[in-house]
Amino acid sequence: MKKTIKLISAAIIVACISAFTIGKTSLSEGYKIGDVAEDFSLKNVDGKMVSLSDYKNTKGFIVTFTCNTCPFAVAYEDRIVALDKKYASKGYPVIAIMPNNIAVKPDDNLEAMKQRAKEKEFTFPYLIDKEQKIYPKFGATKTPHMFVLQKTKKGSEVKYIGAIDDNYKDASLVTKKYVEKAVDALIQGQEVEQKETKAIGCSIKV
Repeated sequence: MKKTIKLISAAIIVACISAFTIGKTSLSEGYKIGDVAEDFSLKNVDGKMVSLSDYKNTKGFIVTFTCNTCPFAVAYEDRIVALDKKYASKGYPVIAIMPNNIAVKPDDNLEAMKQRAKEKEFTFPYLIDKEQKIYPKFGATKTPHMFVLQKTKKGSEVKYIGAIDDNYKDASLVTKKYVEKAVDALIQGQEVEQKETKAIGCSIKV
């Protein structure tokens, strides 16, 4: 009897470990460098639906998963606005996506997003991933989490994943501007040197 109980207990432990491992794997899945990002259709703060395919004349995109409530995301807002102002005219506009579950983070709801976009004078779309289907495809885990895409014959190819720069606390102390360096390289027809960095921010709320 004791042997049977031990075997059952062992089987339960193995099953739990397997489930945990599968869960960790699914959370880490997402686009890798060189993958082609699928198009999407998400609601913007102006009520219109926005897709990558709407941008016929761009060379690529700076996609950021961000939100209203994360201190890291708030710290980076001005720098995200600056990225769009610098690169949209060069063919790489910012597309911002809010990935959080608003039941968990009610201050990230669409009305709050509208207010934030107005206050900060966002020059780019601020989309809500209401059904939380897009951020897992990208493999985003933080707010903010950056993805630089370049239009190629294959589609919108992922060229950079990670952080905006190396100092979220103080923009004046930044020494490495990862996103800018990646986009500059693409504009100049060069290979992106540092293709991945660790995204620093709040975990996406599910």
